[in-house]
Amino acid sequence: MRRPLPSVAATLDTVTDTRQQLIDHIANEAVFHGDFTLTSGKKASFYVDLRRVSLDHRVAPLIGRVMLDLIAEVPDVAAVGGLTMGADPIAAAILHQGAARGLAYDAFVVRKEPKDHGRGRQVEGPDVQGKRVIVLEDTSTTGGSPLKAIEALKRVGAEIAAVAVVVDRDTGAREAIQAAGYPYLAAIGLDDLGLR
Repeated sequence: MRRPLPSVAATLDTVTDTRQQLIDHIANEAVFHGDFTLTSGKKASFYVDLRRVSLDHRVAPLIGRVMLDLIAEVPDVAAVGGLTMGADPIAAAILHQGAARGLAYDAFVVRKEPKDHGRGRQVEGPDVQGKRVIVLEDTSTTGGSPLKAIEALKRVGAEIAAVAVVVDRDTGAREAIQAAGYPYLAAIGLDDLGLR
């Protein structure tokens, strides 16, 4: 017996509910208040440690679903990934949730430096030469990590379709990525997390 297809309204409710669940997990489990120094060297009164949830069995599937919805309109994407290690669990979540939806996104990892042994690769995973890829980041600050990943990806002949982040701190990453000529997509902002 066939099940009826869900209505558009029911599908939108599911997307909204999944995103809200993700926001709640991040706000409750991954936001820390205090005095922090960010990778950029800037000072901050809060820190979003997304690995607290991106590696959690309850939250990783939510990240995958939300990010799939975020990148759904970007055409002809073969693979997703970014600079290790923040992007790694995000790429894995997209790969697995995409496969569950019948989508064929591969994942890749960009090392901070090329390996000094073996094949000496900086970009690990399936070959991305000539393929459209999305560069991921868990939490964006200045855009430096995605831009570093983009440099490595361009050296191996990948075509950058977009940069997609889970949490945008609204501290210049969007402007830096767009100034470099790439679309910037963010799933969650500071307002969503009650941080502004």
